[in-house]
Amino acid sequence: MKTKKQDFSHLSAKQPIGIFDSGVGGLTVAKEIKRLLPHEDLIYFGDTKHLPYGDKSREAIVGYSTKITSFLLEKNCKAIVIACNSATANALKEVLELVNEKVPVIDVINPVAEKVSYEIHNNVGVIATKATVNSGLYKKSIRKHNKFIKVDELATPLLVPAIEEGFRNHPITHSIIYNYLSNNKLKNIETLILGCTHYPLLINEIKQYYGNRVRVIDSPSIVANQLKMILEKHHLLNDNNPKPKYHFYLSDITKNFEKISKKFFGKSIDLEMKVL
Repeated sequence: MKTKKQDFSHLSAKQPIGIFDSGVGGLTVAKEIKRLLPHEDLIYFGDTKHLPYGDKSREAIVGYSTKITSFLLEKNCKAIVIACNSATANALKEVLELVNEKVPVIDVINPVAEKVSYEIHNNVGVIATKATVNSGLYKKSIRKHNKFIKVDELATPLLVPAIEEGFRNHPITHSIIYNYLSNNKLKNIETLILGCTHYPLLINEIKQYYGNRVRVIDSPSIVANQLKMILEKHHLLNDNNPKPKYHFYLSDITKNFEKISKKFFGKSIDLEMKVL
């Protein structure tokens, strides 16, 4: 059956890219998009009031995700990046229905699952929130492309609150990482997917635990490349914007978000409180 060709000719390259997450985690994706696409205007929504999404019900995650998507569409975004694994795992279908092919939607699970399934990986581990692990979407997505890969998923719910509280490179996170990664479920893995956009903020500590024994997948880079490919395909890349604007909306302004966003995007960032 032929799939209908998507038509985004009504969109302009000058429109901003919309990105959303429950908190600071999506900044790892936004930072990579900024690096790869340096002339794009970005609008970021961090739902800090409701984080972490990982321990919320599916209905709640769908509610938050669709409200934020509507807001980003109102802000005239030319593409929407769901920079949250829990939102992707639980609300991707509803977001796609709401968007109704008006703009491209890029999620953080399917591009990673596809890339991993076509490379040389036999035993893959996924660490993620409870909501993402319970959905089983990583396993389904990887095995859809390659049914011979063994996928073991482990819920690691303490990592997001630790990161949101600013405990990076800290004895608390070292202890949490050790306890999770030494779990028997991950005993024979050769590759580890960080199935939450917060987790790359701890990538050095995770790599330190494994040494060179396990390959740790850099998901933000894969997602940013997928976005670039889609924008190029539809002639929506902005390559003539010497002073791109980065606007951040938060449902609750937190000190940790201010600190990390300034580190990633410079001191002159624009933070605005917005409760949907």
